[in-house]
Amino acid sequence: MFEIKKICCIGAGYVGGPTCSVIAHMCPEIRVTVVDVNESRINAWNSPTLPIYEPGLKEVVESCRGKNLFFSTNIDDAIKEADLVFISVNTPTKTYGMGKGRAADLKYIEACARRIVQNSNGYKIVTEKSTVPVRAAESIRRIFDANTKPNLNLQVLSNPEFLAEGTAIKDLKNPDRVLIGGDETPEGQRAVQALCAVYEHWVPREKIFTTNTWSSELSKLAANAFLAQRISSINSISALCEATGADVEEVATAIGMDQRIGNKFLKASVGFGGSCFQKDVLNLVYLCEALNLPEVARYWQQVIDMNDYQRRRFASRIIDSLFNTVTDKKIAILGFAFKKDTGDTRESSSIYISKYLMDEGAHLHIYDPKVPREQIVVDLSHPGVSEDDQVSRLVTISKDPYEACDGAHAVVICTEWDMFKELDYERIHKKMLKPAFIFDGRRVLDGLHNELQTIGFQIETIGKKVSSKRIPYAPSGEIPKFSLQDPPNKKPKV
Repeated sequence: MFEIKKICCIGAGYVGGPTCSVIAHMCPEIRVTVVDVNESRINAWNSPTLPIYEPGLKEVVESCRGKNLFFSTNIDDAIKEADLVFISVNTPTKTYGMGKGRAADLKYIEACARRIVQNSNGYKIVTEKSTVPVRAAESIRRIFDANTKPNLNLQVLSNPEFLAEGTAIKDLKNPDRVLIGGDETPEGQRAVQALCAVYEHWVPREKIFTTNTWSSELSKLAANAFLAQRISSINSISALCEATGADVEEVATAIGMDQRIGNKFLKASVGFGGSCFQKDVLNLVYLCEALNLPEVARYWQQVIDMNDYQRRRFASRIIDSLFNTVTDKKIAILGFAFKKDTGDTRESSSIYISKYLMDEGAHLHIYDPKVPREQIVVDLSHPGVSEDDQVSRLVTISKDPYEACDGAHAVVICTEWDMFKELDYERIHKKMLKPAFIFDGRRVLDGLHNELQTIGFQIETIGKKVSSKRIPYAPSGEIPKFSLQDPPNKKPKV
């Protein structure tokens, strides 16, 4: 059997960096090199301050960096020396041309394939790690076949990553399953077994599941679509709970006790974010449309529509509760990452909530313990989010939560950081304008409602009526839909 001794990973992002760090940590005899065209990112991987935050990642990297784990911008040499090449580059949703707003943009995958075949000789295994549409491996193989050389044998595998940001290291060290897809030819199965041998250093063989390439690619899209669907399902029930007086947490617990349903991913919130869920569901929708399955496409599109609705509904609730206007009012946004224990802001609900409030003229004071100031400014300066000097006029990045809340009309919790449960809310209330509102978009303050109401807060939360003496308001018009994938529209200035 072919033995893998050297691994090259193209792409030092949220998948490639942690995945290959854990492989190096678990397989000390294998040399792992992570390469990227972004020199500043590689410098960060080689520094004490890693480019991404993930619990346990720093300890793993420092245990093997410089021994059998290396980070470099020398892509060509790393490809030449490797027995196995992981492709872990970005596959964003297209923002132009055919399929814009839904289809995956594979330009980086194609560029990798061309660079690999240019710098390869002999036998080499090339493995998709990025989330790709079904039959992307076939596109890679066609590029390889069209650029073949004497003695060159490139085998293409699919090995999608199922890690969740915030628990990535735990997920990588103790995965639910490892999925490897390859050709059903003898050569393809030889490559599959070689990659299986790498994972068998720490993953039990019964957890390593092998399929054909197409099943592996579709399984990744389907897994993310099913998880996103559960979140949208419970969020739809949260709207019903607010209208009836039920508590969505109690409903979720009740249905989660049914073993056929289970209790995972039944946490109502302001909506899902991250780099994968929306992108992969949209990719699935586009795939179904391309294969003339319009009913299936409409079914999965509804998952995205419900997520958009939840965000707009939450923003409307903030505006309505604040006497139907937030113009020139200070609002504290606590949390900007799409979930706790990560610094990733891609498709974060905080971006959407901030956009809706900025459009109404609110002054936002934003605090997040792990997202750098520069990242928040970049996200909110996206042409589809703001225009002209909106961010400089309306957004302030605060260095601590108390500074963000000082003099605010309302506190809006958008990320479920544990620290937000432990804040001194009596101190915060004293410095806020009255009536002081808390909008809990993540249900992190559920156990503190009585205490907060005693202090004097008006509390609004997802999927539950809290304030018994809620201040009446006149409902405003519906907030229009918005997507980061849409081309920017000209908006009236506030």
